[in-house]
Formats: sequence, structure tokens, C-alpha cells
Amino acid sequence: MPRPSWDEYFMQIATQVSGRSTCLRRQTGAVLVKDRRILATGYNGTPAGLRHCEEVGCLREQRRIASGSHHELCRGIHAEQNAVIQAARHGISIDGSVIYTTHQPCVLCAKILINAGVVDIAFRDPYPDPLSEELLGEAGIAPRRVTGGA
Repeated sequence: MPRPSWDEYFMQIATQVSGRSTCLRRQTGAVLVKDRRILATGYNGTPAGLRHCEEVGCLREQRRIASGSHHELCRGIHAEQNAVIQAARHGISIDGSVIYTTHQPCVLCAKILINAGVVDIAFRDPYPDPLSEELLGEAGIAPRRVTGGA
């Protein structure tokens, strides 16, 4: 059996991490990596200690909010955001890191990743967000699609 490439390896881990998601609409996972070492992981779901959407229902479904709009109208936090938060809580610098994420980052996550010093974004599934792509491009980050993590 051939060994997976590093991209495939970390994307497989991001896919595994997404299995912890409590979101009813889309399960996402993220892995922050530097020098081929995992720094932090994150998945999407409600903040720690709050009831999960599977218990109280999906606010976005209840309000008929279209995918890709009004990200703030959700009980959950994105996988990329959770990975950055986990690194910060544990005092781990992610400056110069790569993020492997199951879905292309939205504009909110793009801004956080730029300011956190993430220099490379690898994603498995497209989630086109023109403003995200514009800001990442201006920051010199070209997200790249990686297959092999499904």
C-alpha cells in the first residue's frame, strides 16, 4: 500500500477531525501544521458547554438562512476558528503554519487565518466565497485544493 503524501496525510486527519462536528448541516474539520507537526485541530460546533444543535435544532434552518450568508446567525463556530482558538488557549504559535481544512474557508475564517499568520491553506471541498478569495489573494495566500482526504 503506497504511503500518502503529506498533503493527503494531513487532509485525512482533517477529515477524521470533522467526525467530531455537532453541526447538522455540514461537518468540517481543520488541522494546523508547521514543519510537518500538528499544532492544533478544530471542528465546527457550538462553543464549549453550550447545547448542541442536535439538541436545540439548527438556527439557520429555522430562520431559512441560505448557505454562505449571515455566518453570524449560527450557534456554531467554524473548524478553522476553533483550531486557531485551541492553539491560542494552549500558547502555541501558529505563525507560518499551514491549515488543512475539509472546506474552503469563508471570509470570516480567511480574515482570522491571515491575521494569525497562516501562510498556506489546503482544502478538500470547494466553498466559493468571492470576498474570501479576494482577501486571501491580497494577502499573498493562494488556497489550494487537495484530494485524498475523503
